Amino acid sequence: MSPGASPLGRVVVLGYGNQGEAHARNLRDGGEQVSVAARPGRTAERRALAHGFTVAAPAKALRNADTLAVLLPDEVVPEMWPELASAAGATRAFVFAHGFNLLYGSLAFPADAAVVLVSPTGPGRVIRELYERGEGVPAYLAVHQAGRADAWALAAHYATALGSARARLLRTTVREETEVDLFGEQAVLCGGMNALVSAAYGTLVREGYTPEIAYLECVHQLHFLAELLHARGVAGLRRGISGTALYGDLTRGPRVVNETSRAAMREMLAEIRSGAFAREWLAEVAAGKPELTRLLEQADADPIEAGRRRALGDENPA
Repeated sequence: MSPGASPLGRVVVLGYGNQGEAHARNLRDGGEQVSVAARPGRTAERRALAHGFTVAAPAKALRNADTLAVLLPDEVVPEMWPELASAAGATRAFVFAHGFNLLYGSLAFPADAAVVLVSPTGPGRVIRELYERGEGVPAYLAVHQAGRADAWALAAHYATALGSARARLLRTTVREETEVDLFGEQAVLCGGMNALVSAAYGTLVREGYTPEIAYLECVHQLHFLAELLHARGVAGLRRGISGTALYGDLTRGPRVVNETSRAAMREMLAEIRSGAFAREWLAEVAAGKPELTRLLEQADADPIEAGRRRALGDENPA
C-alpha cells in the first residue's frame, strides 16, 4: 500500500438499500474509492447508477474488493454467503453494520481477512442527512476476526469516513451490539413503541373519543417529545413539560411499565441471549415468512391507520 493510501483500498458496497446508500455516498465523499455490487435490473442498481457509482453484479464486483461492506438484509446473507465468499476470496476486510450474521450466521471468512463491525446508531437517511450537515451519528466498533490487518484501526477509519467520528466511536463486542440492538428494537424502538401507541389510541377510541384527536394526542405528538428526549435526556424532558404532565408521568407511568412489563422484557432478553429469537426468525425466513405476513396484515388492519389518515388528511396509508 502506498504512503497515505486508505487502509480500506477499493471498497465494494454490497446492498444499496437504506444503509448501503448512506455508507456508499458518505465513504465516497470522505475520499474513499467506492463501487456498488447489485443485481442487474433491480431498483438498487438503478439508484446506485443515478448516484454516479460504478455498479456490477455481485460475483464480478466482489473480485475487485479490498474491503467488502456487507449491507444486505440480515435474512438474505446466509443463503447468499457461499457464492459471495467464493467471489470475495481475495478481499482483505469485511465490514458489517449489524452483528446478527456474525453471531448467528456461521459465516466463513478467509483466515487472513479482518472482519469488523461498524454499526451506526441511526437509519441510513439520518446518517446521510447529518453527514451533509457536517455532523454524524455515534457508531459501535467491534472486531469479529483480526486477520492480518490492524482490525481496530480499519474499523475506526471506516467509521470516520462514514462521519461517525464527528459524534462518538464506542468499542464493543459483536455479541453486545447484536443483543442490545435486538432488545432495543423489540422493547422500545419498534415493538414497545408501536404496541404502546396502538393500545393508547384504541383505549381512547373505544371509550368514544374522536379518532383524529386520539391519534394526534397519542401518536403525532410523539415526534416532538422524542426530539426533546434526544436533546435533553429523560431528566431534561421532564423539566421541559408542564407540571400536570410531569405529575402524570411520575405517578401513572409506572402503571403502564410495571413489574409485569419488566418481567416480559427480561424474558425477551433471555430469548435473545440464548439464540432462541435468532433461531425462531431464521426458521420463519426458511418457511417463507408466513407468520410475519399474517401478523403484518393484521397490524395493517388496526384502526389506528384509518385514524392517521383522518387526523392528517392523508390518503396515503404508508
